[in-house]
Amino acid sequence: MTEEYKQLIEQLSQTALDFTLEILAALAILIIGRFIAKRISGYVEKMLANSDKVDRTLQPVIVKITRYAIMIFVIVAVLAQFGVETTSLIAVLGAAGLAIGLALQGTMQNIAAGFMLLFLRPFKIGEFVDADGISGTVDEISLFVTHMTTIDGLYLVVPNSKLWSATVTNFSRNTKRRTDLAIGIGYGDDIEKAEKVVLAVLSGDARLHKDPTPLVLVTGLGESSVDLNVRYWTDSSDYWPALSDNRRAIKEAFDKEGISIPFPQRDLHIVSDVKAKA
Repeated sequence: MTEEYKQLIEQLSQTALDFTLEILAALAILIIGRFIAKRISGYVEKMLANSDKVDRTLQPVIVKITRYAIMIFVIVAVLAQFGVETTSLIAVLGAAGLAIGLALQGTMQNIAAGFMLLFLRPFKIGEFVDADGISGTVDEISLFVTHMTTIDGLYLVVPNSKLWSATVTNFSRNTKRRTDLAIGIGYGDDIEKAEKVVLAVLSGDARLHKDPTPLVLVTGLGESSVDLNVRYWTDSSDYWPALSDNRRAIKEAFDKEGISIPFPQRDLHIVSDVKAKA
């Protein structure tokens, strides 16, 4: 009985020792693996930051994919340390991935849309876009969401699938942009004189492109004004400053030349009832 007891103690001790060694080995693999993943992803991040061949939009995604890929191998190695067969593990992960994909269809759509946005690149980091009313400067495009900053400084997180399915207007992609400035003058004012005054103002702005040349069009005869459209091209970065400055300059030039900018008005005719007064 004593001999059997000693053998049982030896077996339990050996099992506990083997299990402890397996745990220590697994922890060592995990710690070393995380360290390697961090170092390699950091190296990849620095290498991409110093490279002009890889777009800034793709850089954070490549870094994350590198880190996740290494950690997957590390986890497989840790499980193999406990005797889990990798082939069975891959099959289980595949089945689990399919089940999770069916359960999280919206999330998978965001991931798919994220890849489409990253590789087709309708917009890049730093560009100002509008997607069916969602507008802002793109800060980061991740696999699930896109981070943006609105024009009034708000932080915006938008699901990638929503951006991919929307009609995107990119205000920063093209280097030049046309301005259409609507102005109304009074019916008693000289149209030709107003055109000359406007073109004189525009000629003094060095930000405006010479080709195509600025022009003034008569676009309509409104209820209270003759409608003019002032059209010119600038660099995209000069669009808003030039628009504000030229609005002010045209208004001041019109005031100086006696050209009116009418406002909507109605003529009120009062008809007196003579018979009622009699």
